[in-house]
Amino acid sequence: MSAPTTPAPAGAAYDAAAVRAEFPLLSGGAQLPDGAPLVYLDSAATSQRPRAVLDAERSFLETTNSAVHRGAHSLAAEATELFEGARETVAAFVGAGPEQLVWTSGATAGLNLVAYSLGNAAAGRAVPGHEDAVRQWAPGPGDEIVVTEAEHHANLVPWQELAARTGARLRAVPVHDDGVLDLDAAAAIIGERTRVVAFSHVSNVLGVVNPVERLVAMTREATGGRALTVLDACQSAPHLALDLPALGVDVAVFSGHKVLGPNGIGCLYGRTEVLEALPPFLLGGSMVTTVTLEATEFLPPPQRFEAGTQPVSQAVALAAAIDFLRGVEERFGAGAVAEHERRLEQRLRHGLREVPGVRLLGDSDRSERVALQAFDVEGVHAHDVGQLLDARGVAVRVGHHCAQPLHRRFGVTASVRASAALYTTEDDVDVFLDALSGVRAYFGVGR
Repeated sequence: MSAPTTPAPAGAAYDAAAVRAEFPLLSGGAQLPDGAPLVYLDSAATSQRPRAVLDAERSFLETTNSAVHRGAHSLAAEATELFEGARETVAAFVGAGPEQLVWTSGATAGLNLVAYSLGNAAAGRAVPGHEDAVRQWAPGPGDEIVVTEAEHHANLVPWQELAARTGARLRAVPVHDDGVLDLDAAAAIIGERTRVVAFSHVSNVLGVVNPVERLVAMTREATGGRALTVLDACQSAPHLALDLPALGVDVAVFSGHKVLGPNGIGCLYGRTEVLEALPPFLLGGSMVTTVTLEATEFLPPPQRFEAGTQPVSQAVALAAAIDFLRGVEERFGAGAVAEHERRLEQRLRHGLREVPGVRLLGDSDRSERVALQAFDVEGVHAHDVGQLLDARGVAVRVGHHCAQPLHRRFGVTASVRASAALYTTEDDVDVFLDALSGVRAYFGVGR
């Protein structure tokens, strides 16, 4: 199930149309009234799922559905084996060991887990034997939590709340006009009182790839290694080859539904020493060893952070999504998907520059980018742009994309965002650009 079913010789030229054919919704499941295919440019919000992923989840539910880790019968044992096998597959995808990967309901849940765990540690609820380790990350009055101006709300609001609960101060690294992080400002902001530095690998608005290793090194040097680095990898996991241990971050999160997988599942990666030191956030069954009426002892990671019933079929399906991605790489050659998406990024961004009245948010050629770009159309509200594009069969995102501070930074309340994936064709981008070029004229703007 790992490779697309359409045969092709290994190392063949990348064929986005053939890959697209593996996605039921994109190959006939969703069509315009005239029979034309949907142009789906909203993959940064949620990716479509290949047949292999749909089949994997359906097969598990039809043949192996059972509670994991707690049953003595053979069906439960088989379900547990698939569940933990999925953990191994997904962990390897980001260069980690299975003991370093915690299942969550999504990236938002993972970020909240870390923030609330640090809050518990700050309140004195540290894991026995790890008090000193976690104390250096748990903020208190006068300490600082650092984010960036470009963060998704999921990597901002939990840190605001942690600062409010602990008396810490929240500070933000600004971005330049071209969307690139101001690293000089970062160097001035991150210091001895910094306890957490949280930032995205790729901006979900700008598409800019941030210099993770440099930020990690900067944080370690400025804090003497006493700050926790937290990476939001939601927009990088679908597009970049990830080796989280090599990047040096302490923890990272990503969501299944953005990497061709199902909704309702996400992943929290943590360095082993970090996960061992963090106290649990959610409490209940499946994450304990001994419970009395007076006290409870907890399992080691990752189970310590996986209270309650787990998303088993979703984990199996997410592993199938990772296998599918690897299968595409095997079919067309290492780097083929990345090169295809690089061409899409260039076609998309340079094409947008040519449309009169369009202003790209954070336009720049000096940083690596993924095929994702938000923009403003002069004189036309983003929602009106989105509706007119939808009438032409083009699905894009409109709004603030859960990044209101960044939009405020660029002087707009909303924008239009087009985002591509491995199944996006160059024709998709061209249809989008053609439709967009008629928006201002349709609304009588710019005549």
